[in-house]
Amino acid sequence: MLKDIALGIIISLLFISLVVLFCAVLIKLYIQKIKEHNQKELAFQKTLNSAILENQEQLLTSISQDLHDDAGQQLTVINFQLENLKLDHPDCEGSLSPISTSVSNLSQSLRQISHSLNNNWLIVNGLINAIQTDIDRIKNLKSLNVSFECQDEPARKFSVEQQIVIFRIFQESINNLLKHAKASSISITIKTLPVFEMVLIDNGIGFEANVKNQNSIGLENCRQRAAAIGHSFRIESIPNQGTTITLIENPS
Repeated sequence: MLKDIALGIIISLLFISLVVLFCAVLIKLYIQKIKEHNQKELAFQKTLNSAILENQEQLLTSISQDLHDDAGQQLTVINFQLENLKLDHPDCEGSLSPISTSVSNLSQSLRQISHSLNNNWLIVNGLINAIQTDIDRIKNLKSLNVSFECQDEPARKFSVEQQIVIFRIFQESINNLLKHAKASSISITIKTLPVFEMVLIDNGIGFEANVKNQNSIGLENCRQRAAAIGHSFRIESIPNQGTTITLIENPS
């Protein structure tokens, strides 16, 4: 009788063990399927983001070429005509010279904007040089005091995608600041090693942390672009004290 009871207990334990093992296998397979699904979703999202970024860059490059080839050439022609007018009418040179200077300045600004929109120029000149060039253009705005500090020793090599995404985020952040911050000064700090970090601080009007920026489409685009290259994009703002924008590379 005791043997039958012991055998029954053993059989029950074996059955329970098999059930537990079967459940464990099912759970493991389920978790594996979820991981595979998430990896596929992540891969699809990365592919989609890459396609969107590529289309955006093609559009910006096209605009850059149009600015350079069409508008730039027309300004050159206008300046040439002004110089001829000076030669034909020396008595009007005093009146024409300021116009000629303004056209030349506009042509130079247009050339800089064209370069900043063209990712080929960005890739050839490098990310840090492109940011420095854009900052030099911003410094021409006499109403805005701009400071720039960069720690890039030894010089870091960025992938093409990293250069394009980081520079576009920089441009979008600066444009947003110029349009809405009403700041008188901005500090830009870049550190490239051991991880990339870019911080923009302004002394503008700021906004409530729990209030969505009405022009958040561009900033949300920055977050998506940053995530596509393994970076985080953060905004911290205090009303009447300014805003801090941080782009930082996520630890690998």
